[in-house]
Amino acid sequence: MAVTRLERKGRKNKNVAKKRITDIQRLTLTPVIKNVDIEAIKAEFEAKKAKAKPAKKSEAPIAASEEAVEK
Repeated sequence: MAVTRLERKGRKNKNVAKKRITDIQRLTLTPVIKNVDIEAIKAEFEAKKAKAKPAKKSEAPIAASEEAVEK
């Protein structure tokens, strides 16, 4: 009786094992820890908040439209 080889099954098993290893490596990879200045980021957000508040209470377009009506 001749011996047959299950080549497709062998390739599939190797690919499954390789994918499993790469998935484990990807999930356990730790990101690079960078030195971040938290106080500078907080100050940047505060500056953006301060800049955004006065812009909302702008009533210049209403006064301009009244002048156009008077002429």
